[in-house]
This record gives sequence, C-alpha cells and structure tokens, in this order.
Amino acid sequence: MTSEVNTDFLHEKKLDSIASDILRPVGISKGFLTWMGFLSISLLACIYAYYIQCYKGLIVTGLRDYVSWGMYIANFIFFVATSLVGMLISSVLGLIGFKWVKPIARIAEIIAIAFAAIAGLVIVSDMGRPERLPFVFIYGRIQSPILWDVTVVTTYLVLSTLLYFIPMIPDLAISKGRISHTPKWLQKTYEILSVNWNHSPIQYKILLKSVRILLILIIPTAFAIHTVTSWLLAVTLRPGWDSTIFGPYFLTGAFVAGSAAVVILMFFVRSNYRLDKYLTVHHFDMMGKLLVLVSLIYLYFNINEFLVPAFKLKTADAIHLHELFVGEYATMFWSVQLFGLLIPIILLLFRTFRKPMPIMIISVIMLVASWFKRFLIVVPTQENPFLPRQFVPDSWMFYQPTIIESAITIGTILLVVMIISVLVKLFPVISIWEMAEELSEKTDETQNKLT
Repeated sequence: MTSEVNTDFLHEKKLDSIASDILRPVGISKGFLTWMGFLSISLLACIYAYYIQCYKGLIVTGLRDYVSWGMYIANFIFFVATSLVGMLISSVLGLIGFKWVKPIARIAEIIAIAFAAIAGLVIVSDMGRPERLPFVFIYGRIQSPILWDVTVVTTYLVLSTLLYFIPMIPDLAISKGRISHTPKWLQKTYEILSVNWNHSPIQYKILLKSVRILLILIIPTAFAIHTVTSWLLAVTLRPGWDSTIFGPYFLTGAFVAGSAAVVILMFFVRSNYRLDKYLTVHHFDMMGKLLVLVSLIYLYFNINEFLVPAFKLKTADAIHLHELFVGEYATMFWSVQLFGLLIPIILLLFRTFRKPMPIMIISVIMLVASWFKRFLIVVPTQENPFLPRQFVPDSWMFYQPTIIESAITIGTILLVVMIISVLVKLFPVISIWEMAEELSEKTDETQNKLT
C-alpha cells in the first residue's frame, strides 16, 4: 500500500462510473429479504435444537466420556482456520505489493469477520453450562491455552473489523448522494460512519498509516490464533495430536480453506452483482495459483504428519493410523486427501480450471473437504485413548453426531452466511476509491507513454 494518495481521481468522471457500478446492488431488495427470511427461519429451527440441548444437557449429543470434543470443536477449528484468509490476502500479499488483491481485500475481510465472530459461539455450543463462560475471564489462568485462544480470537476479530471499516470510510463519503435508492436509515448510517470525511490529503495520509499499522499487527495475531488453537491439541500425549508441527500444519490448512472461501464469495459477488469489470478472470486465475501454492505446502505437512508416525509405528499411533488408512474413517480420510488436495492441485495447474466457474466448483469441494479434515483431526484420536476400553458402553467408544448436534452446527454456519450476506449487500463490497485511483494511475501511465 502506497504512503500517499493522489486525490485527482475524485474529480474525474470515471469515479462516478465506478461508484455507480459498485453501489448499484447496495440496498434492500425483495430477493435479499427473501434470502434473509429463509436463513432466519432455518436458524430458528437450529436455535430450538440448542434450546433442547440447554434444557436436557449434552446427553442429547453424541459426546461422551471418551469423545468429549466432537463436531463442535471440529467446527470451531474450521471457523478459525477460514478466518485467517483476511490476513493472508490483505496483509501478506498487500504488504508485498501485489496490486491484484485490491478488489479482493474487502471480500477477504468480510470472510474473516464472519468466521471469527461466530467461532466464539461455536465454543459456547460445546459447553454444557454456557452460563459459566464468564468464569474463563474471571478465573482464567495465564498458563491455560483456552484463555489465550479466547484472547487472540477476540483480538483478531477487532483487528479484522478495523481493517474492514477504516479503508471503507472514503467509500462511505463518496456514496453519500449516490445511494438514494436505499432506505433512509441506511443513508443515515453511511453519513454517520463516514465521520465527516472530506477527502483531504492529510486524511488519506492518516488512513494509510493506520491501515499499514493494522496490517502489520494482524500478521502475528493471525499466526497466534491458529497456533494456540493447535496447541489445544498438541500439548496432550494422545496419538494423532502429539505432534511438533501442528502449528504450521494448522496455518497452511487455514490458508487453503480461507482461499477457497474467498473464491466462492468472489464468484457470487461477480455473477449476482454484475461486477465482472472489477473481479475479472485474471483475479480468479491469480487466486487459483495462490490455491495451488498453499495446497502444495499443506500437502507437504500432511505427508510429514502421517509419514513420521507410520515409520515409528508405536502401538497407539498404529491403531490411530489403521483407523484412518483402512479402518472406520478410511473413506472420509482418502476422500479428503484426494478431493480436497491432490485432484484440485492437479486441475488448478491448468488455466482452464482457473476460470470463474471451474475454480468456484473446485473451491466448494475444497472447503467442504476442509471441514471434514478438521473432523478427522478431532474425533478419531479420541476414540483410541491410552486407557483400556473395558467395561464401558459401546456408545462411549464410537462417536456418532446426533440430529441435535448437526442442527446446532448448521446453525453456526447459517449465522456466518447471514453476516456475509448483510455486509456484501449493505456496504460497498469493493473499494471504490482504490479502484478509481488505480484506473487514474493507469490512464496517466498510458498518457505518459503516448507523449
């Protein structure tokens, strides 16, 4: 991100064209209300399932003494992982200087906010006594990874929200007078959130400096959030979790899931809001290359994660690997490896599969596979503890999610979709001022070449 902004683009007609394109879908439409109504009704059914769990206890789930972390914790790890894409796109690629991420950065931050915000609720869904949640803050110990997990998730959510809102302030000011087709309360919201922005050079200087500081701060925070999450498992002696590479293993997996989520939202925004001039085939092509890169790194950690214990083949690890490779979870395990990593890597090496529709389909499969990957990390190792499995009910030995558990999990996913839907519909999903400035710079470069 440059340290200065040439505000000459504000006086050009091109700004009106860009603002008109990006602000056209902003507002409350019948389609949006129908979509939100469907999500709300579906969510009510999931909330009722959570009411049943609160009333009867965790006995209505498949969680028992052996498998005490099931679908809920797998969902939590998945949500935290997907949220890290905001840091990858905005901070890492943005600070390096890749200009192609500009139209995508706000989309990545929307995903980061939605998934990080609901990750905390997923933890609450796993608690048998949710009213005791404040005790984590009141009596939390600094030695506890759980306290650190709560701290870094909250910090990451705050930084992501700031990185979403602060660069949008000029857009909110530009939008005033251009969103007459929206409800008055939304116009008033834009006016309040624009905080008297008048596009002065000093304001842009402060904005760029603030954003740069946030971009730098969020990198160690994002690394901490998923490293601490991995430590929740890795600090135990359980086979399948007792690994020294869980930190980078989780991080690279997070980049795969997050990048796939960005591609899906890019496709939705491009096709439904007719923004193909700003989310071009080139952007999908570059996201495809990014997916290949992070997937190859993640594949390396996957090989390392299973090759080392397979070579040593300790008794507990042998049982765990047998369940994954040829046992109860073999179908899920090999499906995740093939459809979530190997096949997408091969396909995305070809430009044809990096076009909008093919890469969107591939990304959906990869995102679903990423969720099942977290399930495989959390559940199988708990079914094979060190303690002898004697004189206990069969339900303790094998985990099977219940309808109540599945409904609550679906409810958290619905909340993420609702947050994303609101943000992409009520606010500019692409940075207007950055697109206008970039177009102005290209025009100046062309004129300079001609002269």
